[in-house]
Amino acid sequence: MRLQKYIAMCGAASRRGAEELIKQNRVKVNDILISEMGHIIDESTDVVKVDNKVISPQEQKHYYAFNKPVRIISSSSDEKGRKNVLDYFNKIDDRLFMVGRLDFESCGLILVTNDGEFANRVTHPKYECTKTYLVRTSGKISEEKLNMLRQGIVIEGYKTSPAEINVQSSGSDSQLISFKIREGRNRQVRKMVEAAGAQVKHLERTAVGIVQLGALNPGEYRKLSHSEVQYFFSLKTKQKK
Repeated sequence: MRLQKYIAMCGAASRRGAEELIKQNRVKVNDILISEMGHIIDESTDVVKVDNKVISPQEQKHYYAFNKPVRIISSSSDEKGRKNVLDYFNKIDDRLFMVGRLDFESCGLILVTNDGEFANRVTHPKYECTKTYLVRTSGKISEEKLNMLRQGIVIEGYKTSPAEINVQSSGSDSQLISFKIREGRNRQVRKMVEAAGAQVKHLERTAVGIVQLGALNPGEYRKLSHSEVQYFFSLKTKQKK
């Protein structure tokens, strides 16, 4: 079994997160530091450690929806010691991790789990899982530029995928706009708004796939239903044309 897959199966990170752990020299197999991707292990005999702690497959899987408040980080470690999403889950003994991220100034829905394959289904571009955001802008985006954003624009050398974008309301110098995207590059929605000549005053993720933020207050979480979890495992990969 590939080492990345085993780490994900143990709930230490998603597969993509496992690659980052390996790159950061935080993974050992039989006390040997592993630095190359695609390392093969025998899960029945090899001992795998992350941050010098032995990991093993977890029988109980956890799936949560969490409403991240503004100015809470969505990373498990921070050199400044700021509060992070997992601090809200301190009553749960099993090791958890966040599925994707929301930047420090953004708020809203983020999924938390210990199931690496589930996280892969949510975050990998090939599954095209829709994420929905509600943005309050400073400055207004013209219909012409909104159409450009809908079709995809080049940001920092890559072209964004087509997006569903709708203006919910409009003021004298602001708009409330919903964005539905099927990719999750770093600060993508903020960069799209800025590329169109406006600024983000408030950004909230309101849905991931069929999971809605709903009535969750900031700092609250709930378990996902069985049907919500199964939705992500039912996602089909994008067909190549």
